[in-house]
Amino acid sequence: MSRTLVQPVGQKKLTNVAVVRLKKHGNRFEIACYKNKVLSWRSGVEKDLDEVLQSQIVYSNVAKGVLAKSKDLKAAFGMDDQAKICLEILEKGELQVAGKERESQLSNQFRDIATIVMQKTINPETQRPYTISMIERLMHEIHFAVDPHSSSKKQALDVIRELQKHFPIKRSPMRLRLTLPQHNFEDSLAGKLNEWKTVIVSKDVSGSQLSIVCEMDPGLFRDCDALVRNLQGRSEILAISVHSEGNIDADHCDGHEDVSSSPLSTEPPKKSATDELTDKMKKQTLAPKSDPAEGSNQVKQNKCSTCDAIVGDAKQYREHFKSDWHKHNLKRKTRQLPPISAEECNADVELSDSKGNLNEYNF
Repeated sequence: MSRTLVQPVGQKKLTNVAVVRLKKHGNRFEIACYKNKVLSWRSGVEKDLDEVLQSQIVYSNVAKGVLAKSKDLKAAFGMDDQAKICLEILEKGELQVAGKERESQLSNQFRDIATIVMQKTINPETQRPYTISMIERLMHEIHFAVDPHSSSKKQALDVIRELQKHFPIKRSPMRLRLTLPQHNFEDSLAGKLNEWKTVIVSKDVSGSQLSIVCEMDPGLFRDCDALVRNLQGRSEILAISVHSEGNIDADHCDGHEDVSSSPLSTEPPKKSATDELTDKMKKQTLAPKSDPAEGSNQVKQNKCSTCDAIVGDAKQYREHFKSDWHKHNLKRKTRQLPPISAEECNADVELSDSKGNLNEYNF
C-alpha cells in the first residue's frame, strides 16, 4: 500500500521534507518532518508536534510513499498506535539531512569549537586570548575536520592539544579559592602548589582557617580538589578561564628595554614565536598600494575599486575577492561608507570578535 505525500504547488518533490529514520527489529521505519524543526524539537525549543511532523504516519520509505505494515509496527514497537510510534522515531531516529543543510551544521559546529578554543587558551607571552578569526585560521592550518557525532567541547580539547604542537598557545589558567586549616597548608598543600607552578593571588587568614585564591592549569584541578578534600578543606571555582587585562603592549614590554628605540642598537630585535605567528597571519592580508613608476618590467597589477587598492597579479586579484578585507569593504559600500585599509579591517574584525565573545569569557 502506498500513499504519496502532498507537496507544495510549484515546489520540487521532497525538497521541503526532512526524513527521520529508525531501524528496529530488522525493518526500517521513517517519518516525514519539516526542515529545521527536528533539532528544535529535540532541544526543547519547539513544543508543538504539528509544527514538526508533516503527518503522523509511519512509512517504510518516505521517498516512495510506502507505508509501514501494521504487523511490522507491532513486532518492532509492540503496538500500532502511529502517533506514539512517531514520537519514538522522532526522539531516537537518525535525521537525514541534505548536503547544504549538513554543510551549514558543520560550519556552525566549526565556529562553536573555535569559540571554545578561544575561551580556553591564551597567548603564553601576552597572557591574552587569540581572536576567533585567528583561531579559525590555525584550525585550517592543521587541517581540522569536524566530527558531527562528537561533542564540540571534546573536539575543542583535541584541537588545543594539536595546536600546542605547532603554535605558541596554552590553556588559560582557572582561578580557585581553596579553604582549609592553616597547619594543613604548610604541611602538605604548599609543596604541591609549588610543584604545580600555581600562581597564588591572595591569602587570607581567619582564625585557624586559611583562604587562598590561586590560578592553576585546568588539567590539575581534579588532583588539587581531591588533595584539598583529604586535608579537610574545600575548593571553589571562581573563574573557568582567566585572561590578562589592560594594554597588551604594556603587559608584554613591562620590565624590558625598548631595543628598537635605542639609537645605539645596530641589530633588529629577535622575533619571538608569537611574533612569527602574528606575521604569518598578517601574510594573508594583501600588500598596500605600490608605486606604478617603479619600473616598466613589472607584472601587470590589478586594482580593486571596492577597496581602492592595488592587489597584485591575476592570482592575487582572484584571492583578494575571497579575503575578509574585500568582504568587509563590500558591506561598507552597501552602506555608502568609504573603503578602509587591510590593517584597519583587521582591527575592526578583532574588535567585533572581542565584543561578541566578551560575555562568554567568564562562564
